[in-house]
Amino acid sequence: MPGRFVRRYERFIADIALDSGEQVRAHCVNPGRMEGLVIPGARVWLSQSPVLTRALRYTWELIEVEGRLIGANTGSPNRLMGLALTRGLISGLDDLISVTPEQPMGRGHRVDFVLERASERRHLVEVKNCHLVYADGWGYFPDSNSERAVKHVEALTRVAKRGARASVYFTVLRDDARGVRPAALHAPAFARALRRGAKSGLEVRAFQLTPSLQGIDFGKELEVDLAPYDLEPIRRWAQALESTTGWVRKSGKWSGRSLG
Repeated sequence: MPGRFVRRYERFIADIALDSGEQVRAHCVNPGRMEGLVIPGARVWLSQSPVLTRALRYTWELIEVEGRLIGANTGSPNRLMGLALTRGLISGLDDLISVTPEQPMGRGHRVDFVLERASERRHLVEVKNCHLVYADGWGYFPDSNSERAVKHVEALTRVAKRGARASVYFTVLRDDARGVRPAALHAPAFARALRRGAKSGLEVRAFQLTPSLQGIDFGKELEVDLAPYDLEPIRRWAQALESTTGWVRKSGKWSGRSLG
């Protein structure tokens, strides 16, 4: 369902002006700052739930930025990665016996997928979605500090240290990323945790998910770069996107941590 973005507020709600002339509220399934995607007037697409009693019947799925479609729903990658795993589309994992989503992993933690293979013990997989791609062609995750993401990586690192297989799979819901890096400017604690985890045996991979108006295609595997990099260009690019980042609070104040 096509329309134009009006505003995002209270983080999880977006006002959308549909092509029909009606203005609706849509669920914004993204807890982050959505850096560079909060663009008044931008072309967007919504899905509509058949459940009439749902508080927000519409969900913000796609946005067009400079002629490119970008996925706005961070719930989509888990569903798509589950299908890719089940159908044997990921190299090295084409002999899975079972793919079980949303399983407990120690005290207070859940993991996105538990994989079972005849050749090894359980393989734990956490999926993280990246939408932010800068002028250098790299995708950066996350676009804001995330204690939850740090805890996920640290929990998986403990699993890897015990000799079990544990992975973080990044997905990029756009078609122009050369690969993925941890966002050391936006979330230094996450970048440190991921780099430490990789040194301890945590597997880190990235995959392109290409959105279109017909659906989302599972694309190629992307490079993951865990080496330190210069933060100054990142800072400039982030500052240039501050006006199209964040959300409006009930108080009317704009929210979204400045990186200046």
